[in-house]
Amino acid sequence: MSGFPPPPGQGFPPPPGQQQPPNNKFPPPNHGAFPPPPGAAQPQPPGAGFAPPPAPTNQLNQVMGNMSIQANQPPQPGASFAPPPPVASASQPGAPKGPTMFTPGPPPPGAPGGAPQMMQPPPPHAASSAPQMMMQPPPQFGHQPPPPPAGMQPPAPRQQPGQFHSQGAAAPFYPQQPAAPQMQPAPVAAGGGMAAPFQENVDFSIQIPERLCLFTTNKIPQTAGMATQCKVPVGAVIRPLAPAACEEDEVDVVQPGNAGIIRCKRCRTYINAFVTWLENGRRWRCNICAQLNDCPSTYFCHLDEQYHRRDRLQRPELSKGVVEFVAPTEYMVRPPQEPSYFFVLDVSATAVRSGMLHSAASAIRQSLDDLPGRGRTKVGFITYDNSVHYYNLAPDLSSPQMMVVSDLKELFVPLPEHLLVNLKESRGVVETFLENLPDMFAKNPVVSQSCLGPALKAAFTVVKSIGGKMCVFQTIQPNLGDGSLKPRENHALMGTPNEVKLLRPDISWYKDTAVEFSRQQISVDMYLFPYQYMDLAALGELPRYTAGNLHSYASFNHDKDGPRFEAELNKNLTQTTAFEAVMRIRCTKGMRITNFYGNFYIRGTDLLALPNCNTDSVFGFDLAHDEQNMSSSVVTVQAALLYTSSDGERRIRVMTQALPVTSLTTELMSSVNTDAVCNLMSKQALELCYKTTLDNARMRLQQTCVDMMRAAKGGDKRTVSGYSVPPGPQGQSDGEEKPIPENLELLPLNTLALMKNVAFRGGTDVHPDERTQSHHLLNTMWVDKSRSFIYPRMFAIHDMEDAAGLPIEVNPDDESSDHFAGRENILLPESVNLSVERLTSDGIFLLDNGVEMNLWVGRSADPILLQALFGTNSLENVDMSHIKLNTSGDDVATRLGSIMQALREDDADPFVISPKLNIIREGDARMEARFFWYLVEDRASFQGGTYSYAEFMEFVKNPGGAGGMGRGPPGSMPPPHAPQQGMAPPGPSGPPSNYGPPQAPPPPMQQGPPGSIPSHQHAMPPPPPPMGMQHVPPQQHQGVQHAMPPPPPSGPRLPPQQGPPSGGYPVQHHQGPPSGGYPQQQQGMQHGMPAPQQGPPSGGYPAQHQQGPPSGGYAPPPGHRPPAPGAPPQRGMPPPPPQYR
Repeated sequence: MSGFPPPPGQGFPPPPGQQQPPNNKFPPPNHGAFPPPPGAAQPQPPGAGFAPPPAPTNQLNQVMGNMSIQANQPPQPGASFAPPPPVASASQPGAPKGPTMFTPGPPPPGAPGGAPQMMQPPPPHAASSAPQMMMQPPPQFGHQPPPPPAGMQPPAPRQQPGQFHSQGAAAPFYPQQPAAPQMQPAPVAAGGGMAAPFQENVDFSIQIPERLCLFTTNKIPQTAGMATQCKVPVGAVIRPLAPAACEEDEVDVVQPGNAGIIRCKRCRTYINAFVTWLENGRRWRCNICAQLNDCPSTYFCHLDEQYHRRDRLQRPELSKGVVEFVAPTEYMVRPPQEPSYFFVLDVSATAVRSGMLHSAASAIRQSLDDLPGRGRTKVGFITYDNSVHYYNLAPDLSSPQMMVVSDLKELFVPLPEHLLVNLKESRGVVETFLENLPDMFAKNPVVSQSCLGPALKAAFTVVKSIGGKMCVFQTIQPNLGDGSLKPRENHALMGTPNEVKLLRPDISWYKDTAVEFSRQQISVDMYLFPYQYMDLAALGELPRYTAGNLHSYASFNHDKDGPRFEAELNKNLTQTTAFEAVMRIRCTKGMRITNFYGNFYIRGTDLLALPNCNTDSVFGFDLAHDEQNMSSSVVTVQAALLYTSSDGERRIRVMTQALPVTSLTTELMSSVNTDAVCNLMSKQALELCYKTTLDNARMRLQQTCVDMMRAAKGGDKRTVSGYSVPPGPQGQSDGEEKPIPENLELLPLNTLALMKNVAFRGGTDVHPDERTQSHHLLNTMWVDKSRSFIYPRMFAIHDMEDAAGLPIEVNPDDESSDHFAGRENILLPESVNLSVERLTSDGIFLLDNGVEMNLWVGRSADPILLQALFGTNSLENVDMSHIKLNTSGDDVATRLGSIMQALREDDADPFVISPKLNIIREGDARMEARFFWYLVEDRASFQGGTYSYAEFMEFVKNPGGAGGMGRGPPGSMPPPHAPQQGMAPPGPSGPPSNYGPPQAPPPPMQQGPPGSIPSHQHAMPPPPPPMGMQHVPPQQHQGVQHAMPPPPPSGPRLPPQQGPPSGGYPVQHHQGPPSGGYPQQQQGMQHGMPAPQQGPPSGGYPAQHQQGPPSGGYAPPPGHRPPAPGAPPQRGMPPPPPQYR
């Protein structure tokens, strides 16, 4: 499998070793650089308006949780400057692997010891700059005045011995006293001690590990016009608590000394590896706002010849992209609380009879030993149907006591304590309750009544003083008390622009409740088990604004879905979790953070409130230009997560990365990470979908891809005064089209797959609840997982080689991981591209999208293989609900089980979630309709999805070609019974996009493709294969080895509109219009539906063998095979439609 191209290199070589001339903007100390007397007022420096104006102190303490202290005090007179000795570093030979605790020693007498705080607004500037300097105009960027006379250079201070303690043995920093290097003159603007942004000696090899943060591009466009022209989604996707793999180092932990955590006094940026040190280490310039800050005496160290601190390799915060500080008490609003887990369970008749209650109780009981917090963990339970049930779990009881509150309007807590108890003390009572829970409501369950809203209010009353994680289990739509929902499923809206109304909540109760939960540090995880419409759009507001997760199990079956549900619940309860967290992201002046993506609640303008943050929490953000032209050559982005660990320790994880600025389009496009771009594009499209329509979201994806490819192939452009000008005579084009950059070859394929994904695809067969669930998945999905979710992988099982499914030895230099998977490096079978042409009647194919797996079984599959996998020689006339896949007992079955297990394993994640497996028999129209959704390289019957992969590539190459598809947007469906204007196909017109495939292959015709219909039917003809695509004669469609076989004799196949809504929801036979707004053309097609070998029901076009790449040199999809020899002559392709604007 060719797979996805590896991400571009993450490391950048340092700039050429040209030494910068001395920068002498800072006046010598003998010319008025004495600090003003204590208490003297200091004027505001120029440019202080970069950070947002701080709120009043009392209001800020209420909003941000009183997480503020005073700014760092300047060094007191007489404080000595002494460099700390070095310690063993992880980068040095023999250093221990894993996290290292760095503990500086005590400061010299008289040194200050204040520590700033993360959530504090910009404090008043310390009185450390000279008043004379503030009255001078700031110098222009890049201008360096002549250096002062040699006699003005101040002598280096005398070094004093210091101590620097760590887990390893410490040693003196210098074997002998080093010679003091020549002091570096500091560039300083006179106004307030702030200079223009200026970076030098930036080490771009210092980067955040890819498991924690991935930027869409490794370079930043210099001007806003360049960013607008290239259309690259500049931003990043971060996973702040991602676990480390076996070969990766853990995040270093730093214990601050008496100086506290060093931060910028203006913008509150944390000290990092990209700050600039001045005055021989006495001051440092912030790489975010360019503010000059004094270095505390206890943190001082001399600089080397490159103006780097001599101890930077011994300090992780100065040499690594990510570090974790142990926060002092000033960063705590209250003492760290115990980890609390509260369970709110639906006990209605549906919950009891479906087996959900039994699976939930079993998973919770199995997780008790591994809950974070050790002996500090607290648990509690509430159940509900048409009333709310509290449980007294006092440790002195032999069995729990249930207390029922039936008044839903006047809820009260019947017991002041023992509703949330210490797990270690009440372990016996808790286990007794969980063992009896499935049978407590089995005799007389309440049917079709659920008071979820009052139950949430009751649970909130119990846990609001502590906070923690709340797990809610629901099987029917809430219909009693607060938060009751009305059935609003309207099939007439599906497939129309008004479908988005079903994706938005119609009441604000759940959002208001979620905001209140977030303020009390309560995170909500929803586990929903719908058997009919439940309105996930409204219920999903709870996890969205409380940093929780939404899990949906449609038509839950205890035998098939139970293991997966229990594994996911166990992982959610036992994985590493951060409590009472907040996160803020900063960037260099000239850029700004415009949007955030993920599950959170924003306090103020840029503080993300996260009651819980676990190893699967993912967030995204956009970077945009705040100024027309970047004056800095480097852009720094810093994300800081302040949280409480499960052990009750307050910590701050700081991630900092510097990105170079470029003015060349080729450099920018060559640094694009396609996987990260597609992940961020999907999150941006979701926001647009909720604000406008699904059609606009698909068009945004398409237009972004077209613009990026145009910019990549356009090359660099000359600019004069910021405007593009035509190239000179030496740059004139010779008429040849530039190739697509290697890192962008798969961008069109991924974009097309994303447009046909269940989250954005059109049509009338996607249930609103399933679409909402897919939106939540994409919104919180990491890059690696979204790669498979956007473009699934399909493997041929029937002809896999003998070594497939067995461990192999992997070359460490082999960067391609598409041929093996899992911790044991299991060899994967041959992968094929996602087209119906790959399916054969004698084949078995496994399709994996990272969330669920589909096993398609051909009608003529080998009986021996069927016996090994399913225990039967044939699947004809067999109830598929009773068929189970064997993963052991036979060599083929064992190897297939190893492959499925390896596809779910992650080296860094100890949890393995069993996938949901759908077994699809060829000819089963109900199941095949869903399976064909994933065949994204074929045409689909909705607006924006009528392109095949080959046609979409032609459109991307020439979006403004003449003679397009009329005047509609690209990929739009034609009006019914209206001939196309400007279309000149080389043969008779084919079936319209919303037709099913033809009933039987017509006689061979020399003028048109096989399967064409008479020309009197006025519909959009499918264009023939483009250059390089081999056309197959009609005779080949009758063989089982080249296309899908004829349908079973049991009866006609249903059209795709009559397939079931996805995800196990009940079948809805509706006749609503497709997404394009035109009525469906189904007259004359209701009887004698066509044979499946001519194309999938989702697209309805005759199958086109896409064995060869079309012209233009685009990258073939993974698993593409060469064209068969002796194929008919190539045909051209009609021009694509005009560009949609």
